[in-house]
Amino acid sequence: MTFFSKQQHHSTRLIVSLLMLILIYAFCSSESMAMPSFARQTGQACSSCHTQSFGPNLTPMGRYFKLTGYTMGGGSGNNAKLPPISAMIIGAFTNTLKDQAVQSPSNPDAPISSSYNKNNNFTLEEVSLFYAGRIYGKVGAFSQLTYSGYEDKLEMDNTDIRFADQIDLFDKPITYGISLNNNPSVQDLWNTTPVWGFPYTGSSVQPEVGSSALIDGALGSQVGGATAYTMVDNLLYLEAGAYGSFSNTFQRTFGIPKSERISLDGAAPYWRVALQYDWKGHYFAVGHFGMIADVFPGRDHTNGADQFTDIGFDATYQYLANPKHIFEFKTAYIYEDQKLNASRGPRTDNTYLNTYKFNIAYTYDQTYGVTFGYNKITGSNDLDQTKPNSEYFTAELVYVPFGKSDSVLNPWLNLRTSLQYIGFSQANGSSAAAQNNNSFLITGWLAF
Repeated sequence: MTFFSKQQHHSTRLIVSLLMLILIYAFCSSESMAMPSFARQTGQACSSCHTQSFGPNLTPMGRYFKLTGYTMGGGSGNNAKLPPISAMIIGAFTNTLKDQAVQSPSNPDAPISSSYNKNNNFTLEEVSLFYAGRIYGKVGAFSQLTYSGYEDKLEMDNTDIRFADQIDLFDKPITYGISLNNNPSVQDLWNTTPVWGFPYTGSSVQPEVGSSALIDGALGSQVGGATAYTMVDNLLYLEAGAYGSFSNTFQRTFGIPKSERISLDGAAPYWRVALQYDWKGHYFAVGHFGMIADVFPGRDHTNGADQFTDIGFDATYQYLANPKHIFEFKTAYIYEDQKLNASRGPRTDNTYLNTYKFNIAYTYDQTYGVTFGYNKITGSNDLDQTKPNSEYFTAELVYVPFGKSDSVLNPWLNLRTSLQYIGFSQANGSSAAAQNNNSFLITGWLAF
């Protein structure tokens, strides 16, 4: 019996139990019986809200649907009578230029797991169940329960529960609302902030850089927060709120390893400002986002807290006048100021981290896509006195056969397949062996 077999058996039973509870609730609740999923609820094909018919990348309509709390209607017939439940499965094949030490995700210090090779690995990335749509009236949700095949754990994944409404003030439309969510920027409307940025799929066994800003993934499923937002005249977006950490028991229940758990010292403020303009199919947006958090690493209060101040800027351009030919450009920059008193001990100098990203994309007929992305990270010395500097690019080809109004089994089936190549010129402060991390990925993403 391998290291993972007992864990997988336990997780499988847990998944089945939770899925049964969710399904029983969905089908027995008189309110949820009348609430369709996103496509059934709106009566629109996925291509109305997504540039490639499927995947996180949004069109202006997709952003508006999210802004208004996932409650927009328009669907009819039997599809509109079903509960807003959906599921997905993602798998990947990963090849790297040089063999990698793929270790047990549950115990990084243990020998290499016999479940994975040093190279050419097939991985079950995610199996997820969603509640996605109107809950009641002006309240809606996007909530994801995920099993990771690589980490063999179940987690409460990205969750965004919203109340939204609209008023007219001086003949100007104003949308306002509240988001309850568990990952800073999961509620964001633009695909430039960390949660929904490119690349949209990856592999658990691909080499990764060792440093990233706190807001860039370190807090997912470990915190909960509330933000209030408004969009004024479809032009100016304002949002502000704060986050607090979940309990150690909650973090453990949802599979966060002890070494990765954090707790926050008080509330962590988060804010977002953006300007957008849509002119004859040319969509522009520029924005700023940020967060300040005092963090107890490992939930250890002995040496006080590390303080992180993340300041981000982003921009988006989309050409959508002709849906046969969609062009996009997105960029984001995050500066992180670090006071690492807990991790390094009291010191007089601060450290910092710079993260720069951009990607350009072309999509034909919302079916075939090519994207080129570039990432660069620079900063102060890490704890082991090495630079975190990394530089790499990602080239991706995508095929999305379904998701249009005339697609087979619309809106019941969607599939996104992709080929990715990731090339490194620098990794974790070193250029000498950076190319050993170069990776080739094949991913399949099925939703139903």
